[in-house]
Amino acid sequence: MKNNLIQSDPSIMMGKPVITGTRITVELILEKLAAGETVEQILEAHPHLTREAIYAALDFAAQALRADVIYPLRESLQ
Repeated sequence: MKNNLIQSDPSIMMGKPVITGTRITVELILEKLAAGETVEQILEAHPHLTREAIYAALDFAAQALRADVIYPLRESLQ
């Protein structure tokens, strides 16, 4: 991943990780993919994004989840 594609700045989207130069959060990209949108649909809806930026968001999320933290799931989600 190119680290310069994701940034976190308290003055942009309250510090949530975003695609550099946009207000598009990593969270939004993950939500859209989880809802079944394709990379092509996301790119069409957000012309400032690149395929590389979407993959950088996925890589960022994967790295964030590598931390030694346990994420309990509610029973209704299991």
